Amino acid sequence: MSKTIPIQDWLQNIDDEYLSAFIREGGASIKFAVTPDGLKPDLYEAVNIRCQQLDYIFARLDAAETRAHMPQDLFFGFARQVDWRLLARRLILRLAAERRYEVEGVNVAAIAAANDLEPQFFLKEIRPEIQNHVSKNPQMAKDFRVAMSQLCRMEDTRDDGQYDGQPVLDWLTGANTRVSSVRPFSIYTGINRTTARYFIESALYWVHFAGYAGTVILLDNSRVTLARNPKDGQRYYTRAMAMDHYELLREFVDDIDRLSGTLLVVVTNSEFLDESASSRGYGIYQALRTRVMDDVRDRNLVNPVASLVRLS
Repeated sequence: MSKTIPIQDWLQNIDDEYLSAFIREGGASIKFAVTPDGLKPDLYEAVNIRCQQLDYIFARLDAAETRAHMPQDLFFGFARQVDWRLLARRLILRLAAERRYEVEGVNVAAIAAANDLEPQFFLKEIRPEIQNHVSKNPQMAKDFRVAMSQLCRMEDTRDDGQYDGQPVLDWLTGANTRVSSVRPFSIYTGINRTTARYFIESALYWVHFAGYAGTVILLDNSRVTLARNPKDGQRYYTRAMAMDHYELLREFVDDIDRLSGTLLVVVTNSEFLDESASSRGYGIYQALRTRVMDDVRDRNLVNPVASLVRLS
């Protein structure tokens, strides 16, 4: 029988080896945690609290609610949990500090007031910095960086308090996927199965670039491993869908260097380890299995930083 590691011991190692330095410095890692259902709430709560303490963005995705085999749905699920306007304000705050403005508060009006400037004048002064650091930043996909530039420029720009950037937010979160709604903002690409991975990579980079320590995502894929449809109203994954999901995970593993400041934890169950042909476990997709399986294991000790661990 495979050894397990107590959840608190594993979390402590994740904190020490990843969150405290490696992820904060721009690194990225993907972990697979086989977790009993009864422990999942404890895992989510503990990670969320630690993310708040260390200034990470925390996001939770569940394959029972989100189509985990579709990259655009993973992006939209993540995007709906992000305060994009706060990210824009944090970036403006950082750029203002670098230009030696007095920085108080987290909005344009507060910074302008601290420097005896009108908000419109302050934004005009900071606009070249937005162009240089955001609009021309090659680390992000073109339309994504255009969107982030627009969000930065539209912060507190109207005297009546109205916000003009809602169409961009709707496009980011999947509330309105029509590209025609964001063409007035010089955005011409839809977020779909072909482009979503570039947007995911760009978004994770943006979170870190805007000033957060990084991003922690917990993706519960337990629903994918169900071989029979329980017909309970939640999502069910066919074998083909499960294969697509595992291929997507394999792509993230292989391209880990393209993710900035990110810890992705795939929270799964024992069925994930089923290697029989009739199952929905990772045995049906050997390319993923060979990347996360235990190559070497001690008879008595668990490697807490292994790609796959079993929590207890």
